[in-house]
Amino acid sequence: MLWKDLLQTIIFSSLNVPGIVGNILVLVRHVCTFVTRAEKKPIDLILVHLSFSNVIIICSLSIRNKDTVFYFRNFVSDAGCKTAVYLSRMARGLSICTTCLLCMVQAVTINPRTTLWRKLKPQTAWQVLPHLLLFWVFNSLISSNLLHYITAGSNVNTSGVGIPIGDCYMLPSRHAVKWLFLSLMALRDAIFQTLMGWSSASMALHLYKHHKRVLYLHSSRFANKSSPEIRAAQSTLILMACFLCFYWADFIFSFYMGSMLTHNFIMRNIRALLDVGYASLSPFILISRDVYAANSLRAH
Repeated sequence: MLWKDLLQTIIFSSLNVPGIVGNILVLVRHVCTFVTRAEKKPIDLILVHLSFSNVIIICSLSIRNKDTVFYFRNFVSDAGCKTAVYLSRMARGLSICTTCLLCMVQAVTINPRTTLWRKLKPQTAWQVLPHLLLFWVFNSLISSNLLHYITAGSNVNTSGVGIPIGDCYMLPSRHAVKWLFLSLMALRDAIFQTLMGWSSASMALHLYKHHKRVLYLHSSRFANKSSPEIRAAQSTLILMACFLCFYWADFIFSFYMGSMLTHNFIMRNIRALLDVGYASLSPFILISRDVYAANSLRAH
């Protein structure tokens, strides 16, 4: 129905458009900082990569979902479906890997005293670049099966062959191929979320010790101050918590939809919101933390 299409377009445009604008603002800010700053910091390069991945996620999800953005309904061809679904899957993997790398680099940055942390800390931004290139190669490979099994909805008969993915369908594949790629994705998510949890726990412990030292000084003026590294670590922890909330909510909801074979109007739209939630909200977490830091500096 037209009113459903209109309602969905309003809801998702209110999330997708600000998400794209927010990610572009973060991307441009850190590109400018990276180019103009004499010392090239790894964090700037990582945040540029994360913002770029988020833009790909939002745009590809918008294009593939005819129910989400109805004015693309006649646009998504077979090649368009393959490209949009492939890019969304690959960019989702890039987002997981990049968020993990951000957590680890921040953990290393605020824990410079121990020998282990000093060995892991990247000295220049160019030492991070090989990791980002490896993420692209790895995630491109474990999403490559989609280029063969994804097709446009117009190419699938109404008898129910294939799994609907927005306006596209995933055709049945051999069990060996299916479980190979599912296992690789599950292994990737498990490894990177474990590393994310380990580095986040390390940051949280360091921030707790820092907070205890500040309270011990009994200086309200000093208590309101914190180093740029501490503020960046706090931002990363908030970002990581946001990522985990959306990831596990999406996982649980997808598992429920798959086990109950439920694909109604409400379920599809909740799933679409969870898909795009982290990519759209994460830049505003970074922007709000930058504004807070700037206000704190002006206050002192």
